[in-house]
Amino acid sequence: MAFSAAISPRWSSFQTWGAILIAPYVLVFLVFVIYPVSYGLWLARNPDSYRTLFEDPVFLPTVMNTLVFLLVAVNVKFALALFLSGFFVHERRWIRWLSVIFIIPWAVPAIPTIFSIRFMLNPEWGLVNSLIFRLFQVDGPNWLTNPPLAMMMAMIVHIWKALPFWTLILVAGRLAIPREHYEAASVDGATSWQKFKFVTWPSIRTLYLTSTLLSLIWTLGDFNSVYLLTGGQPADKTHVLATLGIRYIRLDQLDHAMATIVVALPFVLPLVWFMMRRLSGDEQKTS
Repeated sequence: MAFSAAISPRWSSFQTWGAILIAPYVLVFLVFVIYPVSYGLWLARNPDSYRTLFEDPVFLPTVMNTLVFLLVAVNVKFALALFLSGFFVHERRWIRWLSVIFIIPWAVPAIPTIFSIRFMLNPEWGLVNSLIFRLFQVDGPNWLTNPPLAMMMAMIVHIWKALPFWTLILVAGRLAIPREHYEAASVDGATSWQKFKFVTWPSIRTLYLTSTLLSLIWTLGDFNSVYLLTGGQPADKTHVLATLGIRYIRLDQLDHAMATIVVALPFVLPLVWFMMRRLSGDEQKTS
């Protein structure tokens, strides 16, 4: 009893200091997360906003662009990241120096780099078309005024910008595999493909799939690659949902912008649910 009486005031003091220390984080969460999300949902509460949104001729092509962007760009990005992670995992000095150069696109700010690419793709005086004319004596295409080409270039820019980060994630996953597994496979006469199939892939499969799902969520909310490169042009034919919301904000149609975000939730929530379910399932298997 005396021990409990001595502990009780000390425990009460710990609780008080714990509440004091956690209060700023709770306040920041309420101000910068709960309030903006709640206010955005409140702005998007009017059913007329969704009716006019669905009637907008730009909306349906934007949804299709978003789906194509997610399916093509993310999968190509991770296929390349998986291949390059096998290259950069080699312990050679020149590969290490090359990896430093490789990470630069991800490390530098998006605005100047994507704008520089936009200038390079200018059909009249851009570097790309100038090189095409000098090498082949033909005029280069209008990269950013042809909708399919402009969308393709936006996906290439997205892959180029994000590829180093996800490659490093997969490199870390490969480095976590015990080297003894590869040595045992070599003793058994396994080929490089068999080592990847039976050693590498089973070890990094969860990391690969989880990173892919996380990238899908981030890419859905990423507007830099499209907005800075094409601005949704020409004729609003290269918009994705993230840039369409910005278009409505610039037109002073805030309710439509918020409705665009709400419409994107059916894309996001299943991805979050599937990712969390997969992670919890893997933790249960591990335990």
